[in-house]
Amino acid sequence: MSTAIVTGQPVPGSSLEGELRALGFDVRLAPDAAQAGTALAAVPAGQRVALVDAGFVGHTHALRLGLTDPRFAASAVPGAVSVQPAAREALTDALRDTAEGPSAADFGTRAGTLAGVLADRVAERLAAAYGTDVHRPELGELVAAVPADPQARNEARQAVAAVDDEAIRLRTAVKARDGFFTTYCISPYSRYIARWCARRGLTPNQVTTASLVTALIAAGCAATGTRPGFVAAGLLLLFSFVLDCTDGQLARYSLQYSTLGAWLDATFDRAKEYAYYAGLALGAARGGDDVWALALGAMVLQTCRHVVDFSFNEANHDATANTSPTAALSDKLDSVGWTVWVRRMIVLPIGERWALIAVLTALTTPRVTFIVLLIGCALAAAYTTAGRVLRSLTRRATRTDRAAQALAELSDSGPLSELLQRAVRGVPRHTAPAVAALGALVLVLATALSDYGSWWPVLGAAVYALTSAAAVSRPLKGPLDWLVPPVFRAAEYGTILLIAAKADVNGALPAAFGLVAAVAYHHYDTVYRIRGGTGAPPRWLVRAIGGHEGRTLVVTVIAALLTNTDFTVALTVCAVAVALVVLVESIRYWVTAHRRGAPAVHDEGEPA
Repeated sequence: MSTAIVTGQPVPGSSLEGELRALGFDVRLAPDAAQAGTALAAVPAGQRVALVDAGFVGHTHALRLGLTDPRFAASAVPGAVSVQPAAREALTDALRDTAEGPSAADFGTRAGTLAGVLADRVAERLAAAYGTDVHRPELGELVAAVPADPQARNEARQAVAAVDDEAIRLRTAVKARDGFFTTYCISPYSRYIARWCARRGLTPNQVTTASLVTALIAAGCAATGTRPGFVAAGLLLLFSFVLDCTDGQLARYSLQYSTLGAWLDATFDRAKEYAYYAGLALGAARGGDDVWALALGAMVLQTCRHVVDFSFNEANHDATANTSPTAALSDKLDSVGWTVWVRRMIVLPIGERWALIAVLTALTTPRVTFIVLLIGCALAAAYTTAGRVLRSLTRRATRTDRAAQALAELSDSGPLSELLQRAVRGVPRHTAPAVAALGALVLVLATALSDYGSWWPVLGAAVYALTSAAAVSRPLKGPLDWLVPPVFRAAEYGTILLIAAKADVNGALPAAFGLVAAVAYHHYDTVYRIRGGTGAPPRWLVRAIGGHEGRTLVVTVIAALLTNTDFTVALTVCAVAVALVVLVESIRYWVTAHRRGAPAVHDEGEPA
């Protein structure tokens, strides 16, 4: 329960109290400043509390935006201010200081003046005197005001009646920036599904879970290997994506943001897609076609694409002098309508990608589906990576310590790298990507050009461990240093794929798929923790699963020592061990973060 303290003299005919109760507030009245302070002191410390002007006139959704958004410690609209428990002490002090200020004598002398002065001045004092970041939502056409006289009140009420706040609420439930397929083929009706869910008390997390279950059923249908199963799989995958859009729209519609919800939405997207790849591979196997290498290749390529996005964004999250001619050209192209949609579609975002997969699954074979997907993702990866490289080379930006730390955490270097860093000198400035790429190339070529059981990949892994340690021995502040984590991901995942393919025995590639999936989950989890402002997973976890260089060396060694059949067993054991350690720690962390009320995170960025 949250509490709203309505300050000032009640206005006849006002529906304010009913609107606040409809928003989930327990309403308390405080005619003057002293009683407002007393009422605030009586509210339990763990509750959200709001000060609202008794003369407030505006849309209910304006109040919802200003008073109930869980992402912000404090937020305000004209005539109302709300704080979460974290900012409660600052609100108490700001209320006391405001009430004792020069204008305290004016409080209660004019109807509608007390509350307006009190709420708005408290909001200003929170930011100015106590350093509290007060969020002020963009209201657009929505009305939020404290009229000073009856004529102004009548005009404000007419303005409220002239605008349908429910239509605005429904429209703004859709993500501001999304892909073409999502914008024109899904969102026009999924927003109504979101409203239907909200009116029945469903939460975004429940819709997210329903989307996951639907995708897993789709993967099961694909695994049957029959044409009816493939058609059902394609339809269910599209419905899963509708639900995937609905959960975010429901969160925006009802402002039900949460730390746990953001994590579930992000991780389930990856789990759904990669589980579907596995389902397609199983279905193909039933028909006598082995496409596990293609399935694993698609997962490797898609994960590396995401790591490129994550690394680039983290490197430039707070960079100073963050401009470039390439960025200016991109902004200019965004001003031309048709180029916006072409550029969004060419990167094959999740909507276009899932639609492509669903249609190809229903109409063709798993092999054709994966080949087309690999070609499309490869072209998209080349386009986005080239654009980011050009931006980085033409940008005069100063990387911050925070960016360098984030890139180091995304690198996922383990104990072997830590040990080797003591033996190698730091590489020359701005050469870290080249050094990392050199070691990765040696490793991949040694693996690709040798037979299964050879020790050449082990030698390549040793060189890779040495060069990767050298690459991260200096802070990653160079213009292209954000390429280091993607290079590490491509080297590790690619090596596992090549060795499993060369083992040429049933079960090797599925085991490799499982190991890469478990490691990729760890890498995604690292990103989401950094985005949430809590830093990477604990070092003990990274050390326990070996770091990228340690895992790569272990895989090459067991391939050299064991027969291909025993290698499959060992790879399966590694996959299960990594998955258990990573999942248990990750679930513990996110559930704990949710329970302790960590700030809610909601991603409105680029489509995945």
